[in-house]
Amino acid sequence: MMKRKILLLLIAALAGVAAGAAFTHVQAQTREQAAYPDHPIKLIVPFAAGGPTDIVGRIMAHGMEKELGQSIIVENKPGGGSNIGTELVVRAKPDGYTLLLGSIANATNMSIYNNLNYDTAKDLVAITQFMTSPSVLVVNPSLPIHNLTELVAYARANPGKLSFASSGAGGSPHLAGEMLKLRMNIDLLHVPYKGASPALNDVLGGNVSMGFMTAAGALPSIEGGKLRAIAVAGLQRLPQLPDVPTMAEAGAPDFEVSSWNGLFAPTGTPPEVLKKLAETAQKVINQPEVQKQFESMASQGVGGTPEQFKQYVQAETDKWAKVAKAANIKLN
Repeated sequence: MMKRKILLLLIAALAGVAAGAAFTHVQAQTREQAAYPDHPIKLIVPFAAGGPTDIVGRIMAHGMEKELGQSIIVENKPGGGSNIGTELVVRAKPDGYTLLLGSIANATNMSIYNNLNYDTAKDLVAITQFMTSPSVLVVNPSLPIHNLTELVAYARANPGKLSFASSGAGGSPHLAGEMLKLRMNIDLLHVPYKGASPALNDVLGGNVSMGFMTAAGALPSIEGGKLRAIAVAGLQRLPQLPDVPTMAEAGAPDFEVSSWNGLFAPTGTPPEVLKKLAETAQKVINQPEVQKQFESMASQGVGGTPEQFKQYVQAETDKWAKVAKAANIKLN
């Protein structure tokens, strides 16, 4: 009886120690989440410094670090169509201190690369969308094309004569051109370049007929008469181009091609941290000076909840997967 009593007391003591340890662990987790962030955050930008995505990242990092009271260090990790930087974040500790500035590439890459080492939907958590910027369909003004109807008629009357430039195989300007071919049933030759600038230059020079260009990149040439804007591939007209119709208005319903950026974290990041980051980003996006900065880039701040951004990213992934499959676009 004495041995049994001692054994029961020992079990009770051990149970008490375990319960105390569990309680202490929960307390520590709660303190850690409440204190977040208590040291600098890294924001991985998977593109080169100085580009549109990098500029958006630095605008938001500057605003968010003021709200959070901690530094946000922007690190550029370009390469692989944004896959190199994305993989770094996927492999990072999910504690909220290594974040990704994602883009439309995180949706399109899911269907065009054969051997990806990550899955956007499974390995990353969408936090909030920072901004969106519609592409603009432009042509060289030497062509007798002033609207989408004339473009389609010209392409059908001159099969194989029209070409479109892109910033590289598999990017959104390439997929946009392929979607136009499929929707309008026309023949266009794809001419890929290593970047948006050389693609734009060859459309300006008349070496390539047309292309889907970022609004910010194309606006100076459009306003200077060196490019002719056919349609805006957004849901609404651009304030800077009030007379240029959307693709839907021009005769291509449900045709949207927009560059976008948003914040992601590795899967497993605590919900409280995600919520704090989303709310902080929304505060920054709502600031008038940030809105003006986005407008100067022909962009619009978005914001929203993690769930809203998750749904948007999935819709983008599904849309471009259909185009990539129909056009048989695959990259290694």
